This record gives sequence, C-alpha cells and structure tokens, in this order.
Amino acid sequence: MLCWFRNRRRRRLRAQPLPRAWWEAIDRHAPAVACLTPEERRRLGEIVRVLLDEKYFEGCQGLEVTDEMRVVIAAQAALPVLNRPGWDYPGLRSILIYPTAYRVRTRDEEGPAGIVTEENEVRLGEAWAEGSLVLSWEDILEDGANPDDGWNTIIHEFAHLIDGYSGDIDGLPPLAGADTKAWSGIVNEAYERHTKEVDAGRPTLIDAYGATDPAEFFAVVTELFFERPLVMRDEHPDLYEQFALFYAQDPAARCERT
Repeated sequence: MLCWFRNRRRRRLRAQPLPRAWWEAIDRHAPAVACLTPEERRRLGEIVRVLLDEKYFEGCQGLEVTDEMRVVIAAQAALPVLNRPGWDYPGLRSILIYPTAYRVRTRDEEGPAGIVTEENEVRLGEAWAEGSLVLSWEDILEDGANPDDGWNTIIHEFAHLIDGYSGDIDGLPPLAGADTKAWSGIVNEAYERHTKEVDAGRPTLIDAYGATDPAEFFAVVTELFFERPLVMRDEHPDLYEQFALFYAQDPAARCERT
C-alpha cells in the first residue's frame, strides 16, 4: 500500500515541468547537463522533482539553502541515474551543504610523551551508503565555472552512493545486465595502470585522487565520464565503453550531436 501511494505521488510530481528559472540555474551551474536532448531534459526534470520532494536539504555553518542550490544539486545527482529507473538513491535521506570546504576530525594521535594531538582533514564532500551526503557549495560553483577540468563534486559523491548499492562502497557497483567479467578486467587493469602512473609522477587524464583506492577510482572516472566524455573516449576507449554500458548513456555521442 505504501508503495502504491509513493508511486502515485511520484507520477504527480513528474507531471509538473520545472520552472524556467530552475532550468536557467541548471544551465548556468551544471554544464554536464548542457548536451542533453529535449527528451532527456524532460526525464531529468522528472527525477529532479522526485529528489526535491523526497530528500531533505540542510545548510550548515549558517548557510541558507535556496531553491537554486537545491535544483543545481538535484539536477547533477539525477544525471548518472537518468537511464537507470529505480536508482533514485533510496538510502539517502538528507543532503548537508556547507558554504565552503570543511574540516573533520579524522583521528587523535598520541605522541611519545603521552600528548594527544588532533588530526583534521579538509573535505569538499563525503557520502555514506545510508543516511546523509555532504557537499561544499563553493566547490559546486567552481565546478560549474570550469566545465573542462573533469571535476564535479556532486557527481563524485553521488557516484559513491551508486557504488554502495552493491552493499559496499568498494569500486564494484551493482552490475545487473552488464558483463561482470569484462568490467572487472578492464576497470581493474585501468586502476592498476593509473596507480603506477601516479606513483611515477606522470601526468594523467584521470585525476590522481583516483589512485587512492578502487572506490575513489570509480567516483573520479564517473566525474570524467560526464564532464569530459570526448577526451575520455579518445584516451581510454575501453574504460569509456564500460562506463557507457554501466550508466546506459553515451555522453560523448551527445556532445558530438550538439
């Protein structure tokens, strides 16, 4: 019964087109959405409506959350799941937005004299498989202002949620309908090659942060896939093909048509 009411509510939401002002905000701050066809934009708008209705957006450190913030975040969260019906981040309840990058305490270190020092880490965002996702609004704006840098904080963190659908955030997302063997072989090989290049100090198209572990590699490559698809397809065609199959999208072909 609850599922029936939810689906009816969602149908009602999806029938409401996004206001023009919302699309203007999306086009201004979310360049990864720019190449979508009119039909894809319509579907994206439907997902945005559902996310805005079902997820709670909360400002931190005194930040006042506006409709523009919510819409810009929801649009870029919707992009990876555009052709994946049902992948609407069911475990996510709230999105916490900081005005800038923020500090978190990672651990306390006890020195030889018994003196405990606190170790902090600056973060742009973070995600857990369930509960909340955290973002920095300043970095979201910087991402939107630099469409060719391959970085997208929103897509990165939501990629972690998609990865977690398999049960763990480990770089191996659920692969229903995909060739698991091909994915594992191609993606693992690309990850190992990337870590060697980063360790050797060589420049890489894939951001060096992707060498941290397989989970970060998946999130970083997802950013690149949606932000710089043509370059990724040219330099990493096999990897691009696997991500195109996984997301059921071909953003490089979309960009070529525009």
